[in-house]
Amino acid sequence: MLDQLLSFNLIGRRSALVCSAVLSLAGLCVGAAMLTAAEPADITKSGTAAPKIAGEKLATSGSTGEGAVIDRIDARYDLKVKSVAGPDFRQHVVPLMGKLGCNGRACHGSFQGQGGFRLSLFGYDFKADHENLVAGEKPRVDLKDRSKSLILMKPTEQMPHEGGEVLKQGTWEYRVLDKWISQGAKGVTDKTPEFVRLDVLPDGTDQEMVGTKVGQTWQLKCIAVWSDGTREDVTPLCRFQSNNDQIAKVTQEGRVTIAGPGDSHVVAFYDNGVVPSPVILPVSNLTGDKYPTTPTPTKIDELVVQKLRKIGVVQSDLCSDDEFLRRVSLDMTGTLPTPTEVEAFLKSKQIDKRAKKIDELLERPAYAAWQATKLCDYTGNNPEYLQNAVVGNNSGQAARDWYEWLHDRVEKNVPYDQIAENIILATSRQEGESYEQYCERVSGYYAKNSQGDFADQPALTHYWARRNFRTPEERALGFAYTFLGLRVQCAQCHKHPFDQWTKDDFDRFKNFFGRVRYGDLPSTKDDKAAMLAKLGVNKDLKGNQLDRALKEYLVKGQTVPVQEVFVTPPVKPRVNPKAKPNPKRPQVVAGRTAKVLGGDEIVIEELEDPRTALMDWLRAEENPYFARSFVNRVWASYFNVGIVEPPDDLSLANPPSNEALLDHLTHEFVAHGYDMKWLHRTIANSRTYQLAWQPNETNKGDEKNFARAVPRRLPAEVAYDIIRQSTASDFELAKWHDQLNARAIQDVGAGAKNGNAQVYALGVFGRSTRESNCDCDRSMEPSLLQTVYLQNDQELLAAIDRKGGWVEQILKVGPDPVVTKANATTPAPSVVPEPKEGKGKPGKEAKLEAAMEAGMDGPKAGKGENGRDLKTALAGIDKRIQKAKKDKDQAKVAELQQQRQRVQQRLATEAKTGNATPDRSPAVSRPGILPGDKVLAEIVQSAYLRTLSRYPSNEEMRRSVAYFHEAKDLKIGSRDLLWALLNTKEFLVNH
Repeated sequence: MLDQLLSFNLIGRRSALVCSAVLSLAGLCVGAAMLTAAEPADITKSGTAAPKIAGEKLATSGSTGEGAVIDRIDARYDLKVKSVAGPDFRQHVVPLMGKLGCNGRACHGSFQGQGGFRLSLFGYDFKADHENLVAGEKPRVDLKDRSKSLILMKPTEQMPHEGGEVLKQGTWEYRVLDKWISQGAKGVTDKTPEFVRLDVLPDGTDQEMVGTKVGQTWQLKCIAVWSDGTREDVTPLCRFQSNNDQIAKVTQEGRVTIAGPGDSHVVAFYDNGVVPSPVILPVSNLTGDKYPTTPTPTKIDELVVQKLRKIGVVQSDLCSDDEFLRRVSLDMTGTLPTPTEVEAFLKSKQIDKRAKKIDELLERPAYAAWQATKLCDYTGNNPEYLQNAVVGNNSGQAARDWYEWLHDRVEKNVPYDQIAENIILATSRQEGESYEQYCERVSGYYAKNSQGDFADQPALTHYWARRNFRTPEERALGFAYTFLGLRVQCAQCHKHPFDQWTKDDFDRFKNFFGRVRYGDLPSTKDDKAAMLAKLGVNKDLKGNQLDRALKEYLVKGQTVPVQEVFVTPPVKPRVNPKAKPNPKRPQVVAGRTAKVLGGDEIVIEELEDPRTALMDWLRAEENPYFARSFVNRVWASYFNVGIVEPPDDLSLANPPSNEALLDHLTHEFVAHGYDMKWLHRTIANSRTYQLAWQPNETNKGDEKNFARAVPRRLPAEVAYDIIRQSTASDFELAKWHDQLNARAIQDVGAGAKNGNAQVYALGVFGRSTRESNCDCDRSMEPSLLQTVYLQNDQELLAAIDRKGGWVEQILKVGPDPVVTKANATTPAPSVVPEPKEGKGKPGKEAKLEAAMEAGMDGPKAGKGENGRDLKTALAGIDKRIQKAKKDKDQAKVAELQQQRQRVQQRLATEAKTGNATPDRSPAVSRPGILPGDKVLAEIVQSAYLRTLSRYPSNEEMRRSVAYFHEAKDLKIGSRDLLWALLNTKEFLVNH
């Protein structure tokens, strides 16, 4: 079975590649030379002719006219060539230093530099690099006698050099640097053309590198295109890396060699250009016309098979109905199908039953709950950072506000771009609302008799109120993760090693967030003071003491001052021609600009809210990130890996595994008005999603081209919930889909403040910490702690043995009870043992359980122990529910409501049966005596349906029934069977 075949498949997604790790692996970007180079090279004089003017167009020998390509620099600067043009600092010198490793992290590109000399990492700051080379007390360039220039002498080891000899005299590299110095070591000027793009051509053509055998090679040709029309072969100045050395290797000269079957990319880096090129060696001869006929009922299937046909990978067959039902239920709603649901689905003969089931799941409350939790992950809903978002430092309430705001919109299927807009452009006050009116409205949300709800307001202001989201830098990083699927943290300090972003790009991008504030508007100072005076608040109270005082007034229904999200107005520059500059006073630059990543520069001081320009850019047709990143994340939630993997790393060096597929889904998602349900429905209805997990010879090693389902461990919240679901009685399962009572999939926020029992288990299974908005905040890796939890944790054992659970049901009413609306119960809110009060004395809940049990089974109907009447118990519960509601203790309310329904059930049973006990099988209910094998088989079947969502095989049935006879006790047998199924890999894996 699956359990025996999954051990090698429990592999989680890659964790985030943080900046420090990227830099430590910088050899991947700057070449092997970097690993030995420590300082730039020095060269001696060269008797060459005077160069041409920098920037002058050069044509290849024998070619003229537009489109001509300048020859490779290594050919132009060969010693046999007598007359050469002078190199350009940006186009030639800086890339050459990068190729030699001079501006790498292990050398002068490190933050502290080397030997008193520092260059910008990967060569992004041309002005600073030029100044560091030619200026200072000990410049690296000697214009008077270039033979004494340190940039020439050290790398050739004419002077001591920690990096050893990284440059030899008499080479073209040596001659380039020497010639640059001889022409005056000019830097970048206003006339220097801008980089436009990098064209990468295998063997000089635009054909894909699709190989036929191991060892086959191609030579990449890289052509840089500049804004002045210049086109130059810059292959010798490029850096290269392979995204998978086991499939394709690439030298630092751009020679690509097939190393093994599969598909990957090699990436070329030059200036701001990062260009991946696919490399393919088919894994079988089943390619092109030899590819077997494969159904492609949807456009998704067409595009997937189109790629598979190229790489010789054949899809698995369709999965069985029970596999499909379990898979789609867990992916879409985070919930197992109930046993009755499984049986009904398997018996159905409807041709379109899968499509109908998808539509049904999209309308269930669990869909909205689970998808809202995922959006909380992406947006960073963490109560640890929300202390000041709600009056009284009620961070737990703030996290619940956040979740419910998103849940309301997912439930209503509000378009994704509208949800994003109401987060990105959030301000606290509604149009025309005064400060007093704003405070009155918000105070009403949290009053004892609440008026309105936070979810009703248009904007999610808590997004901007987080303590870890206050500076422009923090906001730029978090925003890029959430709405762009980009990791731009490296660009805070230097050029991004795997993308086009420079430090200047990041600095301009963060300007969009500089005028957003959370706190008290200066103009409301008097209003706030008057409000506090009206309340009679002690003027000396500050900080937490003031918060506690205001919280008391808030509960009483009084209006208290509330902080708000607002945008400061544009700052008009003050120009005083007589004033002398003061270095201690910050200067306001007229026309301050911001730049969207990869987009236009915008004068943000002309905008009342700079974020509006950002939102317009997100919706722009040419935006390559916004819709694309969301589509990719949703796809990843159904397939274990994204079309771009990791899903929040849409960098240029990390291209899609199927670009045509991602482009199609993104285009259609936008065309359908950012309809999230449309996206989920479209993916789930594809044949690709419904493939079996069992591999064939061609696809067993492939997990990124979607030729089969990839078994993957369930997310933490889902894993926790299905343990509770599998151990629940049929009476609880009757309401499982509609009553989301304390379910982990409606996770209001990460952190220790989110509940009690759930915290440990969710932490063990890797719930998102929501600290950075990065997908890596969630762990999908298997661990020993998870095994220990499933095998021996008290919480799990209590779930199996709990009162009202499946094991108790088996003992009292059997495996197939008659469940009606009258006897169905709300799912229990917790799996932990019931709390005790005092020293060893049962608490109120335990006493109530005893009363209800006696009322059902005792000789005196309606009476518990000590003669307590169930109607009196019901009245007591009602009082406690009202108190819990006043305290806004939602978990307690849910728990008490569950108890109330159980009491009502018992009262209803009394009325119908005249104090008779429920029907039970005597063979089942008598301790120490096993029922017949037919009943045992029904118990085994029930256990499999509620855990693995399938019928047991004949062998599984035989062994399970045999174990009951070996145990000689129905309770022990049922409990052990359930425990064993919870500990199979098949249970905790979606397949």
